[in-house]
Formats: sequence, C-alpha cells, structure tokens
Amino acid sequence: MFSIIAKECPNSKIFTDIFAGTGIVSSVAANYYDKIIINDFLYSNNTIYKSFFNNEEYNKEKIYSIIKDYNSLDPDTIKENYFSKNFGTKYFSHDSSKIIGFIREDIEQNKESLSNKEYNILIASLLYSTDRIANTVGHYDAYFKKASIEDKFLMKPIEPLNHKSKITIYQEDANKLVRNISTDIAYIDPPYNSRQYSRFYHLLETLTKWDKPALHGVALKPEPENMSDYCKVIAKQKLLDLVTNITTKYFVISYNNTYSSKSSSSKNKITLEEIKEILNTVGDTKIFEKEHQQFNTGKTEFNNHKEYLFVTKVINE
Repeated sequence: MFSIIAKECPNSKIFTDIFAGTGIVSSVAANYYDKIIINDFLYSNNTIYKSFFNNEEYNKEKIYSIIKDYNSLDPDTIKENYFSKNFGTKYFSHDSSKIIGFIREDIEQNKESLSNKEYNILIASLLYSTDRIANTVGHYDAYFKKASIEDKFLMKPIEPLNHKSKITIYQEDANKLVRNISTDIAYIDPPYNSRQYSRFYHLLETLTKWDKPALHGVALKPEPENMSDYCKVIAKQKLLDLVTNITTKYFVISYNNTYSSKSSSSKNKITLEEIKEILNTVGDTKIFEKEHQQFNTGKTEFNNHKEYLFVTKVINE
C-alpha cells in the first residue's frame, strides 16, 4: 500500500490516520513521514497509541519488574473483583479473570507512582495479554460455551515504537476533527458496515476505562456509547461531509466490498460507486485493487471479495 501512496502522493510530509483502529497503518507511516496525526474514538485504541507512539520517557526495567511481579500472582490469594465476577468462566477462566481484575485495579491504585507513558504501557500490555487468551472468535459479541476454560493468562510487555516522526494523538469524532487539522495525506478507513466497534470490543473498553459499569445481556455489555455514524444509513452523507471539510492534498481510502455479503451486519453502508462519486467531487481519483482474504466465523459468505485503495489528488478551486 505504501509503495502506491509514495508514488501517487509525492512531496508529502504529514500523514493523518483518521480512523486508526489499533494503529497498524500509522506504525508503518511513522517510517516515512515527518508528522503523523492519529485518531480513533475508542478509549482502548487511544491508550494503545499513547503507549506505542508517545516519545515520553519511561523506565523499561521498572515496567519489566512490575509485570514480573504480576506474573507471579497466586489466584488463590486474590479476592473476587469486578472483572472476575462478570467475565470469569465466560470470556476467561475464573482464575485468569481474578488476576486480570487485580492487575487492572493495582495499576489504577499506583497511578501516581507511574509516569504517563508507564501507565499507558502497563494498560496496553494488559489489553494485549487479555485479548490474546479470550474465549471468543476475535471479538466480544459472544463467547464459547465451555465446561471449563484453561488458565493461561501471562502478561507480556509491549515494546514502544522507535520513530522520528512527530506524533499527535486525538480521540475525537472524525468529522469534527477534520475541521481543525491540516495534512498532506488523509488516510480514511472507516467501519463501513453496521458492526459497531465500541460494542464488539466493549470488554477492552471497560478494562481500559475501568469505570466498572453495569453490564447487560448474554454478552455482558455496558450501555451503548461511541456509536459511529459510519455504521448507519447516513454513512454516505458523513463521508461526503468529511472529505469536503478537511484541508489536505490527497485522500487515500481503503475499502473492502462486503456490500454483497449475505450477512446484513457485514453489508457495506457505502458502495464502491458511491465512494468514487464522493471523491470525484473534490479531485482526480485513481483506484487500485487486489484480492483480499477475509476472515470470518463461517456464517458470512463473500463473493468476489476485493480490497480497494482509492487515491485522490485534491483540486483546489
């Protein structure tokens, strides 16, 4: 992808990742651009950005020592906690959930003894380690019904990125953010379908915020928040609003054509033709495509599924 961007978007120094997710694209972009603007409205992703990208000082040996102590915890000596009461024997084993809940509470109670970077590294490390052993298919809309779940929690420290780019991190609604920034490349990869990320990854959001909300339903979700308009029927209007209200030289949009899926939740809210129509209102667009291997749980069928990359050179009237 970046070979295409480099060729089609020359002389660019600022790269903005507007719907950054877990930050994979930005982590690569940081090798090529002087400044990276990274945004996502999920709390868990924002913490991940702060742990990986912020060039703040932190004590690596201190982090490793704390995590070593966490990995020596005996679950039999740990009291029941919010995490174990709600998620134990469901998304995780009972003992693993007790340890996870204890660690998260301990990080919060000792926040004043940690630098901002250290605090975020510990939470991000906990998030990745927790997600790695979850009794799910990759998200938290459901869990496998098992008679027993293996105790296999092990906390591993994340390794912050070494980069020379200046990173600016936001946690804002994308359509509001773009009105207040200027960039050379606006990279856009919105949700497109009706699957709300804040609902699919609610457990990681709860673990990050640690606000201990009341939970509801079989999936144990809190009350809805951070619901994206890009997962609704107004998605097309929101994308048009976004591209017409940002100061940029180029747009790069990543797109998967799941609008032909038999699963209603997987169907795109914006079609390929609609994206072309929107981008053509602001400049000249080229489209690159490649075959895309889609992960799914077996319930969703994709026919002729491709991944597209739109690159638009903005024409300023």
